[in-house]
Amino acid sequence: MSTTTLEAVTRGRVRRARRRQAVLTVLAVAVSAIFAVSLMVGQTFYPPADVLAVILGETVPGASFTVGELRLPRAVLALLTGLCFGLGGVTFQTMLRNPLASPDIIGISSAAGAAASFGIIVLDLSDGEVSVFAIVAALGVAIVIYVLSFKDGVAGTRLVLIGIGIAAMLNSATSYILDQAGQWDLQAATRWLNGSLNGSTWDEVVPVLFALAVFGPVLLGQGRNLTMLQLGDDTAAALGTRLERTRLIAIVAAVGLIAFATSATGPIAFVAFLAGPIAARLVGPGGSFLLPAALVGALLVLAADFLGQFAFDTRFPVGVITGVLGAPYLIFLLIRTNRAGGSL
Repeated sequence: MSTTTLEAVTRGRVRRARRRQAVLTVLAVAVSAIFAVSLMVGQTFYPPADVLAVILGETVPGASFTVGELRLPRAVLALLTGLCFGLGGVTFQTMLRNPLASPDIIGISSAAGAAASFGIIVLDLSDGEVSVFAIVAALGVAIVIYVLSFKDGVAGTRLVLIGIGIAAMLNSATSYILDQAGQWDLQAATRWLNGSLNGSTWDEVVPVLFALAVFGPVLLGQGRNLTMLQLGDDTAAALGTRLERTRLIAIVAAVGLIAFATSATGPIAFVAFLAGPIAARLVGPGGSFLLPAALVGALLVLAADFLGQFAFDTRFPVGVITGVLGAPYLIFLLIRTNRAGGSL
C-alpha cells in the first residue's frame, strides 16, 4: 500500500470516528433535553431548580408528587424502554443484514401481545403475571423462529419470512381473543397492545433496568462480531467470528431486552424497526450501530410520548405516535428493498 493510499485511509478513519463521536454527543444531548422537558412540562410547569430538588430527594410542595411520583417514573421508563427497543432491534437487523428483521416485523412483539391478551382476558392474570407471561411467550416464539429458520445456518430472508408468517398467526389469535373480551378486559388489553406509558410506576422500571443492565453489556460486547456478520458468513468466519455462537448470544440478549421492555409498556410500534436505520444514516458506514441505535430509540420514545401528551387536543398513547411515524417508513423500505435489496 502506497503512502498516499495509507494517508487517505487514515484520514477516512479519523473522519468517520469524528462523525460518530459528534452524532453520539448530539443524540445524548437531545435525549437529555427531552427527558428534562418531560419532567418540567405538564398541566403545571416546574422550573429546573424544583425538578432537580425532587430528584435529589428534597421535598417541594406539589412537585414532589407530580414530578417524583408521576413524571419521573414515566420518563425513566420511556428512556429505558427506548434504549432496549433500539438496541434489540438493531441487533437483529445487523446480525441478519436485513432492515426488515425487526422484532416488530418477525413476530416477537406479536408473541408478547398475544400472550398478554390471553393472560388479561382468558386467564384474568394480574399486571405482574401478565408481564411474566409476555416475556416467556416472546422468548419461546423467538426460539421457534430460530429453529424453523435454521438450515446449515440462519439465513436472514428465511428468518424474516418465517417470522412474518408467525406474526400473522399471532395477530389473528390476538384479534379473536379481543373479540371475545368483556368491556373492561378489552380496555385493559387494548391499552397494553397500543403501547402506553400511562400510569408508569417504579415497580415497572426495575425489571427493565435489570434487563438493560444484564443484556446491554452482552450485546455491546458482541458489537465487533455483529459488525463482522454484515460482511457475510464466509468473510466473518475467515476473520475469526464464531457464527452460530455469536447469533445465539445476540438473539437471547436482544429478545431479553425486547421482552422485558414490551412487558412494561406493551409493544411500542416501530421503535425497534426505526432506530437502527436512522442511526446508520446518521453515523455513516463503518463501526457498530448498537449504541447510536439505542440512543435513537430512547429519543423516539421520549419525543413520541411528549407529543402524544401535549401536541394534540386528545392525548394519545406513545405507541400510536410511533406507529404513525413508522408505517410510512416501512412502506418506503419495502419498496426500496424490492427494487434493489438492501441492508442498514
